[in-house]
Amino acid sequence: MGAAGVSVLALLAAACPSFAWAADADTADGAAAEGGGPIGEIVVSAERTNVTLQKASLSVTAVTDDTLNKANITEITGLNGTVPGLVVAKSGGGERMISIRGIGSETPENPSTQPGVSFHIDGVYIFNSIAANAAFIDIAQVEVLRGPQGTMYGQGSTGGTINVVSKQPDTSALSGSVNLGYGNYDMFKSDAAINVPITGTLAIRAAGQRLRHDGYAKATDVAADADYELDDADEWGGKLAVKWTPTDRISVLLSTIQYKGDQNATAQKNILDPNPDPRELTQDFPGKTYIRTQLYYGVVRFDLGGATFSSITSYQKLHSDLSWDGDGLNRALFAEASEGLYTYDHIASWEQNTRSWTQEYNLASNGDGPLRWIVGGVYLRSKNGNYINEYRDDDGAGLNPPLATSTPFNDAAVKALTYAELSGIVREAYAGYAQGSLAVTDALTVTAGIRYNHDKYSGVSDSMSGGVSGQTSGAYLQPARTVGTSTGRLTGKFALDYQLTPDNMIYASYTRGFKPGGINSSAASGNSSYTVFQWDTGVKPTYKPETLDSIEIGSKNRFFGDTLQINASAFYYFYKDLQFLEEDAVLFGEGISNAPKAEVYGAELEMDWHPAQQLRLEGSLSLLQGKFTGDYMALSATTAGAVQNAAGYLGITGFYANFYAASLVREAARVNINGNKIPKMPSVQGSAAVSWTGELGPGEFTARAQYIYRGTFQSRVFNTPVQDDTPDYSQVNLFASYAIADTGISVSATVTNLFDKDGVNSRFTDPYGSGQVSDTYIAPRQAIFSVGYKF
Repeated sequence: MGAAGVSVLALLAAACPSFAWAADADTADGAAAEGGGPIGEIVVSAERTNVTLQKASLSVTAVTDDTLNKANITEITGLNGTVPGLVVAKSGGGERMISIRGIGSETPENPSTQPGVSFHIDGVYIFNSIAANAAFIDIAQVEVLRGPQGTMYGQGSTGGTINVVSKQPDTSALSGSVNLGYGNYDMFKSDAAINVPITGTLAIRAAGQRLRHDGYAKATDVAADADYELDDADEWGGKLAVKWTPTDRISVLLSTIQYKGDQNATAQKNILDPNPDPRELTQDFPGKTYIRTQLYYGVVRFDLGGATFSSITSYQKLHSDLSWDGDGLNRALFAEASEGLYTYDHIASWEQNTRSWTQEYNLASNGDGPLRWIVGGVYLRSKNGNYINEYRDDDGAGLNPPLATSTPFNDAAVKALTYAELSGIVREAYAGYAQGSLAVTDALTVTAGIRYNHDKYSGVSDSMSGGVSGQTSGAYLQPARTVGTSTGRLTGKFALDYQLTPDNMIYASYTRGFKPGGINSSAASGNSSYTVFQWDTGVKPTYKPETLDSIEIGSKNRFFGDTLQINASAFYYFYKDLQFLEEDAVLFGEGISNAPKAEVYGAELEMDWHPAQQLRLEGSLSLLQGKFTGDYMALSATTAGAVQNAAGYLGITGFYANFYAASLVREAARVNINGNKIPKMPSVQGSAAVSWTGELGPGEFTARAQYIYRGTFQSRVFNTPVQDDTPDYSQVNLFASYAIADTGISVSATVTNLFDKDGVNSRFTDPYGSGQVSDTYIAPRQAIFSVGYKF
């Protein structure tokens, strides 16, 4: 199946232990189990166990490698519209803000915070959202779990979980594939993989891929390059995996996935840009994006007879260095937009270095009795270092380069900095979980699970603003220990599912999700109205965890001899202490706060119909509503800046010359967000596809057409008209392929965004710096011709 709506049993609906995906080649290859009709079953590893479809109390969508290839989806943003309720919005630099059913992250450019949708590669937790760009290498399928995952995935899964399942070594046969594609924008796309059985117990799989294309947009005012490309690609990735099964009871998997992207910046078009062409940006700063990720992991399994013990270990590294045009305009336009205060605002460097280690042990039943269970423990440790240089000037000087961290405090170059930060946050967490599933009768199954999560944050930080360092000797930034914080929470689930017939099931579930609190570096260093003036409304040194309680009912159905599949669900969420980024009355004191209460409700429908042997119809629909239901006086960065300037305290100099009075003016600009819509939540979203597959001459011909619609949504909690109004868009994709029988050779043609729509992927307000508002767009029309060989 392609993008099939599936549901996964709350725990161990099949007799497979946790993380069995890593050892079972049939699952890793996305193989469908045999079914009674045209619609076979996909095996997914969603709740850390291999489960077939249609037997579950949990909503999951599995997007197979076949669907990814047909839709030219090369990174996670391409999943928009393919999965109900999923929104992947581009943010500053190379970030991806992922939300499911409106629940995700409202803390852009804060890598020390946790996402609301946890991201995994082969079950291994990925710590930084920027690394999500690197995941799509040698994929079997992408599994999207919708709703909080309180037991199995714990923290950071209030909205759901995404697990990218890669293909694993197979001892059964030598196999491989190679694909070469070329398209407009000088696109070159290639991938190759080979699986080599060494012995009957040892196999190796290696894969590599390359993607490059010219920019989809250009910056028109960069000095010496009037056609400076943006939204280009220059990426490579590779994977090597070794699997050893010395006995029927023992298996060992060692794997590494490597990625590098080195290209120009994402196109972010300021909504004040007078050029009407969305692909031409009147910008003057040549932004860059460099991302390097390394993931190493190992899985060891022992069948103890009646239960299986698993050990899962991972080590991951991320180095990223991003720069972009913060104002999104040229000098003249930004001077006008800033009322003559500044001529540019650019982020010369936002560098991150993350090193993380995880270890999990679990013990799971592997028998066929009425009780299935799993118990486990997880430990993780991560250190995330940040170094930021931002400039905003009014003296006509050149566009400044980033400074070395060792730059002396009295260096003249320091005075040109608008903002700089050097920080390191260490996160340690451990959790224990247990879940059981009991078949009370042949039709009724009861599932219950519980998890205890403990998170601890500590770190060092130093920042400066307005060109004035707080140091009197040595380097201009000298990080010192900040306030720490720790969080402990219980989460879990309870579910009932009832099999009405062998092909029809209904379920009801209650689950609780949790995202830990953390540290606001600036406020923890004393720079906020809470610490300076003791104003309760100010940004606090630490922020609270957020929790989500979910009630869901649903039904999974097959009809007409497995030719029609219809899955439906309805849900209600009670959301508490939603974390979001807001401004502070003190300049550069912004940080993360907690909105006290919110509610979300909605319904989803997925359909897969094979009315004839060659014909297939697919569709999905998501309906969502969500709003804040508690009072909270929030401060928007753009509003605070506007009222400060209107009061005559212009810019940085004006603020610091009138520190208290300017803070009072900014503080008075707070607004109550009670009743506002929750961001990143389209009220309507859906897709429809029709495909035909049949014999034609000496081979098999496939044709597919897909329509995607994503509705409007608010980009921030403030719901400011125009500024936060993200418009809707629709997209049509076409695909055709011909596979020559008995040769392994195939040719294909793909056209995405057939009508070349300038759909807005996201509307982004820079929470720092100049607070400009910009749009990022979906890719323009692409036509790609590919040749493949498989053996």
